[in-house]
Amino acid sequence: MRILNITAQRPDSTGSGVYLAETVRCQTASGHEAAVVAGVGAHDEPFIGASVPCFPVRFDTDELPFHIAGMSDVMPYPSTRYRDMTPAMTAAFVRAFEGAIARAAEAFRPDAVLCHHLYLVTALARETLPDVPVCAVCHSTDIRQMKMHGLERERIIAAARRLDAVLALHEDQKAQIVELYGVDEARVHVVGTGFNAAVFNEEGAVRDAEGALRTKPFEIMYAGKICGKKGVPSLLEALDAAARSDEARRFFAPAFSEGALDGGMAPFRLNLVGGHSDEAEYERIVERARACRFPVELPGRIGQDELVAAYRASDVFVLPSFYEGLPLVIAEALACGCKAVTTDLPGVRSWYGGHVPGASVLYVEPPRMTTVDEPLADDLPAFEARLARAVAQACMMPRAQVDMAHISWEGLTERIVSAVRDCIG
Repeated sequence: MRILNITAQRPDSTGSGVYLAETVRCQTASGHEAAVVAGVGAHDEPFIGASVPCFPVRFDTDELPFHIAGMSDVMPYPSTRYRDMTPAMTAAFVRAFEGAIARAAEAFRPDAVLCHHLYLVTALARETLPDVPVCAVCHSTDIRQMKMHGLERERIIAAARRLDAVLALHEDQKAQIVELYGVDEARVHVVGTGFNAAVFNEEGAVRDAEGALRTKPFEIMYAGKICGKKGVPSLLEALDAAARSDEARRFFAPAFSEGALDGGMAPFRLNLVGGHSDEAEYERIVERARACRFPVELPGRIGQDELVAAYRASDVFVLPSFYEGLPLVIAEALACGCKAVTTDLPGVRSWYGGHVPGASVLYVEPPRMTTVDEPLADDLPAFEARLARAVAQACMMPRAQVDMAHISWEGLTERIVSAVRDCIG
């Protein structure tokens, strides 16, 4: 089968970008032919393997004189918020992607199209290729955009209802798709997510033996965009309160050899891995990190090998985000031997509980929200207290051994290809 994969943003960054890149890799590995239409910067490389034809739409050019439009308001590279796009910017976006999709279809002759995000570029694919089966993967940031503002709303909804299939990450998301877009429930298929087990695993990890008394702090890690919507400031507040608390130090003391904490050593340290785009917000986070009573590292964006090494060196992975689809970083962290703490967001607990039963994951009740991803400020202190307790509990609890081999990109791609194939007459 010849599959044209389409995204409006870079296919090497963010969860949805990794999702596209990995499923394209698996498409070609299993004998399918793949091509990609993607939004990239003026001088960016296509980010896809040399054997995969890529039809880039270049931003920051005369044709598109603004940054890549990002599905999240905060991206790990310079970006434009959809809500800030003027009619002229939207028209330029439409022209550029309609042209790229038409050129790709003419050159590649796809049997089917697989779009990422139930949003504007998917609508353009449906309109441009009325005689080709078009399917789309929902990543939840599209639902967020639809709830936050009205850019091309009716156009997007009309196109979504004409898609041959919609692929959801989990059951809660499927229900949201049916309600928000009015898509026939029978055409929405739950496919989940995956991770690369050949890369993300415990091979070479060195950790203290279970139950051994520690002489060094617990290693806590976060990976993702360094911004407020991901809950990073709340994580710093939560852990700093714990580091300053005599009660918390007494809680951690049984895990350490006698006297290890007497010299003022904090019971944990934090590694915040990821990029940022809002410089002012990032500087506020850096300043808060410097004021913490425990060590905080901010290495920025790192390569995959470094990311794997960071997971393997960590005891607990924390994702305190206020809005997610189905975060694959949890799967990566678990596969590398971390215990995990995450906000109890819709669909996440049920999916991981069903696919990785018994995994060492603790879920933290989120604060109430004023918008889709903006927490109520008055609720943050209580949320941060819950988060601190969960992280402390995760540090001290034994790690469960779980089998994650079946949650692979290969298995996910098989499910996606099966749904796409069913759409071809």
